[in-house]
Amino acid sequence: MLNIVIFGAPGSGKGTQSTNLIEKYKLAHISTGDVLRAEKAAGTDLGKLADSYMSKGQLIPDELMIDILASVFDQKTKSGECKGVIFDGFPRTIPQGVALNEMLEKRGQKISAVVSLDVPEEELIERLLNRGKLTGRNDDNYETIKARLDVYYNQTTPLKELYEKDGKLYSVEGVGSVEDIFARISTVIDSVN
Repeated sequence: MLNIVIFGAPGSGKGTQSTNLIEKYKLAHISTGDVLRAEKAAGTDLGKLADSYMSKGQLIPDELMIDILASVFDQKTKSGECKGVIFDGFPRTIPQGVALNEMLEKRGQKISAVVSLDVPEEELIERLLNRGKLTGRNDDNYETIKARLDVYYNQTTPLKELYEKDGKLYSVEGVGSVEDIFARISTVIDSVN
């Protein structure tokens, strides 16, 4: 199976490019953000707990995310209809990266590639503020965006070293048209597929 992690700061285009990857490579999509927002919208206990972290721009505790991820991964791959999975928004920390590798190994799987979308901070802030205006997402305000970016830079960026050591990290310039960025990503995926 082709298992891809799409990696980048909030607003780097992970969701947009994930959609393109899903269509081209017949992948199942696992977006922890989407899963958590759905739980929040449904008013579940998990959704309320997740919102208590997300509304402050904080990360969900690792053990909670690992449990959610394993369950969703099993549901998505059970049918055998997909050719792999794209992980969007996970892992975000080194312990999560290690736990993801362990979870996949238990299932006879591994990460094929980690695509890192590199976008300057000013561009990220502008994209997220615009998204907030368009979608009404209350977590796309300047203060929360800055907090999310700080969390990303401090906790998530070290993952690059983990995946670089494994020879799995591929940096892709995340600025330009959606089509140009996707062409760059496709070149990477085709080289590992």
